[in-house]
Amino acid sequence: PQSVVFRDGSWPIPGERIPDVAALSMGFSVEDDLSWPGLAVGDLFHRPRATVLVTVKGVDKLTLPVKGVSYPIENAVPFSLDSVANAIHTLFSEETPVVLQLAPSEERVYMVGKANSVFEDLSVTLRQLRNRLFQDNSILSSLPLNSLSRNNEVDLLFLSELQVLHDIASLLSRHKHLAKDHSPDLYSLELAGLEEIGKRYGEDSQQFKDASQILADSLQKFADEMYNLYSGNAVVEAVAVKTFNSPLMRKTRSILQSSESDTENPYNLAYPYNYNYAVVFNIILWMMIGLALAVIVISYNLWNMDPGYDSIIYRMTNQKIRMD
Repeated sequence: PQSVVFRDGSWPIPGERIPDVAALSMGFSVEDDLSWPGLAVGDLFHRPRATVLVTVKGVDKLTLPVKGVSYPIENAVPFSLDSVANAIHTLFSEETPVVLQLAPSEERVYMVGKANSVFEDLSVTLRQLRNRLFQDNSILSSLPLNSLSRNNEVDLLFLSELQVLHDIASLLSRHKHLAKDHSPDLYSLELAGLEEIGKRYGEDSQQFKDASQILADSLQKFADEMYNLYSGNAVVEAVAVKTFNSPLMRKTRSILQSSESDTENPYNLAYPYNYNYAVVFNIILWMMIGLALAVIVISYNLWNMDPGYDSIIYRMTNQKIRMD
C-alpha cells in the first residue's frame, strides 16, 4: 500500500530483525532502533490493515510472476512474529483482530481473536491435510502436477501446504467484513514442503523445478487474493531461506487457545527482562517513599499536638465565653 514504502536497493536485512520490519510497517514501535535503510517512513496516520508473511524453506530465491522489491537476508536465523501478535493483542484487545500463525508440516498453529471462529475448519494436522487434498473442491483438480505424484507422501505434503493457502483466502472471502474493520490482522505461514522435495529428489531434479514453479505461481495468486480482499491495504511479504543457521525452539499452542499456555519450567527460570521494568520500578519505589514520608510527618504532628489547645471554632461557639 501507499502508506508503506520499501526502497529499491540491495541492502541486506538481518534475519533477526525481520519481525521488527513487520512491526514497523504496521505502525508499531520496536525496542531497538532499526538502522536498515530499506524501509522508509510512510504515512503515520494510515497504516495497513493486514500483514501477510510467508516463509519458504529450502530455496534462497523465488522468481515470482510479478516482480516486487526484494532484499538479501544476512544471518538467516529462525524468527517468529510473536512480538507483533502480542502488540496487536495489547492495543486492539477489545476489537479481537485476526491473528493466524501456521506451520502445516510441523502441525503448529496459533489462532486467536476472530480467527477462532473463521478458521476453525482449516485443516492443520497432516491427516486432515491429506484428506482435504482428496476432496472434490481441492487444488488437485485444477493444479498441474507435472512431474509430482499424488501417491508420494513428500509430494502430498508440499501440495497440502498450497491447499492451506487456497483455503485461507477462500475462508476469508466468505467473511469479508473481517477485512473491513479498523483492527490490523496478522498472517504468518511457514512452508517446508519444497525443502522436503529437495531432500527427496535433489535440487537438480525435475520434481524440484516443477515444485518451485508451482509454489511461485501459488504464492503470487495467494498474494493477489489477500491484497484484493483488503482493498489494496495489506503488506504481503515472502521470506525465502535455504536453511536456518540454528534451530528454533517454539512452544506448541492449540488451535483454539486464546492465550499462551503455561509450559513446564524445571529450572524455575525468571521471565525475560522487559524494557518497561525500569519505569515500573521507579514508579513503585518513589510512590512508596512518598507515602512513607507522609505517614511519618502526619504521625509526628499528631504525637506532638497540644490536646489543650482550642481552635477559634471552639472559642466562638463556647457559651461560657459569651456570658463573660
